[in-house]
Amino acid sequence: MARPVVWAARPGRGGEESPCGWLKDRFGLSWQVTPRQLIEMTTSPDRAAAGRALQAMMGMKKINIAAMRAAFEGR
Repeated sequence: MARPVVWAARPGRGGEESPCGWLKDRFGLSWQVTPRQLIEMTTSPDRAAAGRALQAMMGMKKINIAAMRAAFEGR
């Protein structure tokens, strides 16, 4: 499994974190770090579970897959 190198490199080098996994690098370019699991949960045919996962993500800066999974599963 890949390490979260992209996220770790940006804020510490003149960039800044933004909501929902967005980062702005030191040059002003915006990037969104989108884990595969985020797409799987938010596009699930179970719309109630997808909505809970999306709502959980809205309060995050760096995406926390474990917290999104808990919301998706209704925990």
